[in-house]
Amino acid sequence: QVQLLESGGGLAPPGGSLTLSCAAAGFQFSIYSMSWARQAPGKDLEWVSTAYSDNSTAYFVDSVKGRFTVSRDNAKNTVYLQMNNLKSEDTGVYFCAKGLGPSATMGQGTQVTVSS
Repeated sequence: QVQLLESGGGLAPPGGSLTLSCAAAGFQFSIYSMSWARQAPGKDLEWVSTAYSDNSTAYFVDSVKGRFTVSRDNAKNTVYLQMNNLKSEDTGVYFCAKGLGPSATMGQGTQVTVSS
């Protein structure tokens, strides 16, 4: 059974930083793409970034490029999202996912609030 447990969310001021972690279990972590998505209040789910099984990465939201960094540690079955220079529009629930897109398996999410 796939298990994805996000942590690291919370309240940060504009310009601040947070690092999200997602501990995975129940599948062969190293061979899957691991992604982050977010959902802002009243908005649709938005795919943010993916760490592919070959350790390459992709970012799907222009506003996070240069501020967010996705990484993975296959030895720890964990994927990370380092978020720097946070902006109010980064507020939302952040989900870890096994895979990418409609067929992905999502975690429960962690709340990120950017506010002074």
